[in-house]
Amino acid sequence: MPLRQLLILRHAKSSWDDPKLEDFDRPLAPRGLKTAPLMGRELSRRGWLPDLALVSPALRTRDTWRLVAQELPKHAQAEFAEELYEAAPAAILARVRQARATNLLVIGHNPGLQHFALRLAGAGSNEGAFKKIEAKFPTAALARFTLDGDWANLDFHGARLTHCLRPKDLT
Repeated sequence: MPLRQLLILRHAKSSWDDPKLEDFDRPLAPRGLKTAPLMGRELSRRGWLPDLALVSPALRTRDTWRLVAQELPKHAQAEFAEELYEAAPAAILARVRQARATNLLVIGHNPGLQHFALRLAGAGSNEGAFKKIEAKFPTAALARFTLDGDWANLDFHGARLTHCLRPKDLT
């Protein structure tokens, strides 16, 4: 069985300029419009290329995916998964277990993504990356995990956290 890669990306910075907008419909802020492509370029540079992206259907996550995908050398399939909108760790895990890809990208929201990443990290995880996520998982932050088994068998503490990248680490 091939080594699997799970990339967890928090949506880029969203705008709060229009107080009439529902949370679901908030667009990206100017900073988010810069950091999403930056993270896409970094994924491409490192060869961390998803086969499938599971994306919350909120506007800010869809826009984050669109800007990341434009920077990738190969097209990845995207699925907009209602259950990822403001999801708790157990809901994210349940959706990841259904994946049919070797390299998976999940784009969603805090606090669920941060808690999911912390609970997913198991034996062999990078302590520095874990501490970064524990301290703060800011907008457009990326956590990378690897695992040897199948997605269907993934459980909390069942993957190796290898990296945590934040936009400020790349500029």
